[in-house]
Order: sequence, then C-alpha cells, then structure tokens
Amino acid sequence: MRLRSCLVGLVLVLTGSAAHAAEECPAKSTSMDDVIAVLNAAPSCDRAMQLFEACSYGASGDVQFGEVVEKKCEADFLGRSKPPQKLSYRRELRVCDRKYRNKSGTMYISATAFCRAEAAQRYSQRALQAGGAGH
Repeated sequence: MRLRSCLVGLVLVLTGSAAHAAEECPAKSTSMDDVIAVLNAAPSCDRAMQLFEACSYGASGDVQFGEVVEKKCEADFLGRSKPPQKLSYRRELRVCDRKYRNKSGTMYISATAFCRAEAAQRYSQRALQAGGAGH
C-alpha cells in the first residue's frame, strides 16, 4: 500500500511537470493574487483550465486556483442545468473531495482541486456542445 501511495505521488509530480512544460504561466509573478488575476481574465473555461495547469503550485494553494476555474466553468452550465444534472455534478465534486481525503501531503490537496476543476470543465464542455456553442 505504501508503494502504491509513492507511485501515485510520483505520477502526480510527473503529470504536473508535463503540464508546466506545455505552457509557461503568463502571470506577472507566482504570487497567488497574480495567478488568480490571470485565471479570472481567461476568456473561457477551457483556457482557465490550461492556465491552471500552467500556473499550479502542486500544493494546497491550488485550491484557490481551482475554485476560480470551477466558477468560470460553472457559468457555462450551472444556471441552465436541470436538477438531475446539478445533482450529478455535485456528486462528482463529492467524489473528488473523498478521493484523497485519507492521504497526507499538500500534493493530494492539489490533486483534489484539479479533480474538481476537471469535473466542472467536463460539464462546461458538454453544455457548450449541446448548445452548439464553440469554445
């Protein structure tokens, strides 16, 4: 079990490194306020997610970045969703919250933030495709 935890941690670190290699964070600095400003200025959910990947800390600070992405993505679908879709979305967020709750280390907090943001992004993409809107 301990080996599995180490392997999961290694995968998280490597995937985070790959995301950072894909694009450099365009924020003025690595300060939380500067990164949040860049995320808020993103023109779309998908772009906000790309910036989140590029600017993430790989630690607990990612929770605040992920919340910005969640809200931007939710704007595409949450207001127009019917109760069953809202329930399904909230269930997915709870799954993310439970996924790493028994793990220690800030990288797991980051992984939870990414899980939640990715769920919001999926719902946004589905809503935009169903509505015929482009990204």
